Amino acid sequence: MLVQRRRPNRHPVHETRTRLIGRNMSKRIVRYRTANGAVEIGVRVSDQVFPIPVDTLGGLLMETKQEIDRIVGQAIWEGEPAESGIQLLPPVDGRMEVWAAGVTYRRSKDARVEESTQASVYELVYDAQRPELFFKAAPWRVVTNFDTLYIRNDSELNVPEPEFAVVVNADGQIVGYTICNDMSSRSIEGANPLYLPQAKVYDNSCSLNDGFVLADDDDEPDRAIVMEILRENELVWYGQSSTSQLKRAIPDLVKSARSNLDFPEGFILSTGTGIVPELEFTVRPGDIVVIRIDGLGKLINPISIRPAREKQQSESLVTS
Repeated sequence: MLVQRRRPNRHPVHETRTRLIGRNMSKRIVRYRTANGAVEIGVRVSDQVFPIPVDTLGGLLMETKQEIDRIVGQAIWEGEPAESGIQLLPPVDGRMEVWAAGVTYRRSKDARVEESTQASVYELVYDAQRPELFFKAAPWRVVTNFDTLYIRNDSELNVPEPEFAVVVNADGQIVGYTICNDMSSRSIEGANPLYLPQAKVYDNSCSLNDGFVLADDDDEPDRAIVMEILRENELVWYGQSSTSQLKRAIPDLVKSARSNLDFPEGFILSTGTGIVPELEFTVRPGDIVVIRIDGLGKLINPISIRPAREKQQSESLVTS
């Protein structure tokens, strides 16, 4: 006689968490502020955020990729979801830094040649062995989804630059991916390439998506990138590209960035843009920039002018 055995009932919470830990579920590491004002680190899966027992995101990035995966899995399996009403923050803190690569796409090279009075430098760096790398932002200058991005008050031509960014731990391992909007003052950099720090680094010039997706070893390198610019609810500019058009390998960019620099709490490297508007186009206050990257979601930021300092205040700073 055949006896049919019943499968033991599994706890519904365990079934849910087993599904969440599965590789088919995207896991996004986030910083968030709780209702009582505390800033915590967590992993977001579907519509739930599970706290991770670390003080800072930089502290998490001091661990190896394997250990980060273990910590994240344990947080999902053993932790309780965060209460509702949290505010997502930029995924950068502590001693982390945001760096960026330039002229990594042919479209970027062509646009820089068109705008610059010194076109040859961009043609040379596009094919050079050494890439263009520059510091973009300290954690406290970074904004995230729905925050306001600034254009400089002394620049006439300004554009957003949609970029695929990688999150790198202290050991130099790529542990995650996110979206970066690398705002750029084209009229300033175009006047002289030595003005690049002023064109790139200023208040609210860098936006990162509100978290980063954990990297899998079998991730496909080809991701579509789309940017839309809305003005008074009308689409005024649209562009698309793909990470497959990158001139340089991303691991090589990471290696170059770390060649003579230590990042004890990791860093974020934005890998450059293949989407650049025509030279006559500039974003204006009130515009809304929407960036989408396959598998990473979307990053949305309204545009405003960086407020000018009062003349009296500026004079006092000079004479003090």
